[in-house]
Amino acid sequence: MVRGEICSLCRGSKYLCGLTYCPLLVKFYSRISMRLVELSDLVKGSSPPSVFVGRVGYPKVNVGPSLPPQAGDTREYELPESWIGKSLEDILVKRLSMVVGVSQVSVRDVGSSYVSKIQELALSEKSVEVEVSLDKKYFRRPIFGEEILPFGPRALLRDLRVVSNPYFGRPVEKVFSDTDLRAVNAVLLLYNEGLPVSRIQRIFSVGALGRPPDRKLVPTRWSITAVDDIISRSLVRRVRELPELGEILVYVREYMQNLFVAVLLPGVWSYEWVEAWFPGSTWNPSGVRVAIGGDHEGPTGKSEYALTGGCYYAARLGVAEHLLYRLGRQATVFLYREIYEGFNVPVGVWFVRENIRKLFESKPTRFSELSEVLGFLKRHARVDVGEILRNSYLLMNYGKVRTLDYFWGKRF
Repeated sequence: MVRGEICSLCRGSKYLCGLTYCPLLVKFYSRISMRLVELSDLVKGSSPPSVFVGRVGYPKVNVGPSLPPQAGDTREYELPESWIGKSLEDILVKRLSMVVGVSQVSVRDVGSSYVSKIQELALSEKSVEVEVSLDKKYFRRPIFGEEILPFGPRALLRDLRVVSNPYFGRPVEKVFSDTDLRAVNAVLLLYNEGLPVSRIQRIFSVGALGRPPDRKLVPTRWSITAVDDIISRSLVRRVRELPELGEILVYVREYMQNLFVAVLLPGVWSYEWVEAWFPGSTWNPSGVRVAIGGDHEGPTGKSEYALTGGCYYAARLGVAEHLLYRLGRQATVFLYREIYEGFNVPVGVWFVRENIRKLFESKPTRFSELSEVLGFLKRHARVDVGEILRNSYLLMNYGKVRTLDYFWGKRF
């Protein structure tokens, strides 16, 4: 059956093409958004709130608000914590309908009137009515990336007007006005107050945290990973003080052409994240074989940037939360993900963070030996277990290193 016939039978409802979304519908709605920018100098709408801080040209970067051309409560457009269970098509349609107006500023210009408006918008807890005047001559297509949420079409910003009054909430007001509080401590304070990680990332990005001399704009891509890293490092420090897990727990989750597996092994804190991208998936679009790789850390943590990028830190946050708040145990952790053909659009590391969180809501399977786990993996994973082992430092070396407690017990 040819592509046209498949589309006419599916009509955007059955995904007969094998993708996790309908490209025709997403393309249609994104064209409406881009056409809007081309036709209109003035766009009015309710920002979720959402802002974009670019990285090209750093330390001079493009910064501006993002908004859909509609009024009302649009918070869901910028809240990935609420997206699990929604179709990828619905997420893309919402994100690509949001127009981004940008102006170039220095990352150190946090005291300028323009950046102050951006901060006012970004710190809001509720949607904010915004009007942007755009220069149609500067027009760019939507933005996709490994770390960031998709952004709609961009245009050069001529003027920005914040129409409604933003509401920060007490915790955000506190960290914004506290000029003695370090940015790292501010991030942790907001997290402990229960703010969504995605909101903390946005606040961090617009230079609203830390001591005044240190405050600066942080590109959206960098702020996402920075906040995941800050929070998960703090959680892991507390996890390392917990007693060790007494049994092997394995969690499995299949979602939207992805397989997630967590293997929690008795032992001190160590962590590994391994990904397997199948041909036809996002980061292996024309490959002929599965691209597999990962990175890991021992009990003392990790100093260099992970080879697998932002997903490493997003997943680490999810597992650290589970160990600390649910199990009350530390463990040697192996996290594994398979990404299948049909999942071929970058949507951001939120997808990993929220799926790992959801993974740990499921009931684990219990084992007493690692060999049993490997047999279990063989039944669930499409990649050969031998190949997974060859790409896993932790599984290959588990049980080969004795702890000091072991030798202390042998001696006496």
